[in-house]
Amino acid sequence: MLKSLVPALAAACLLAASPALHAQPSAPGDGPKGPRGARLDCSKAQDPKACEERVAKRREAMQKARAACEGRQGDEHGACMRTQLCAQSADPAKCEARAKERVARRAQMREACKDRTGDALRACIREQRRR
Repeated sequence: MLKSLVPALAAACLLAASPALHAQPSAPGDGPKGPRGARLDCSKAQDPKACEERVAKRREAMQKARAACEGRQGDEHGACMRTQLCAQSADPAKCEARAKERVARRAQMREACKDRTGDALRACIREQRRR
């Protein structure tokens, strides 16, 4: 009886472990941060050196804003980050106005799609973005 149980048990273990065995680690550009990483890839830019300088400047501005807004949460944190980042831009007033428009647009989309989930939510968001 033990001889017939061992192959069945081994097969069950292999079957249970197969999803983990076939899983591959994702590449650095894959997954949720893929588009962001691709956007910051300066190797494909017309002027890679200028691109690298812009990216470094953007990262530095983000680090300064995070340090200034540390300890704040929720809407207060978002407003602080917006103020800090826009203060470092070429036209702070225009930056603030555009940021406030984006926040209002997101709130409008959230309200329009609040009762939906899954595919219905994704479809609603796509529809709202087209407007």
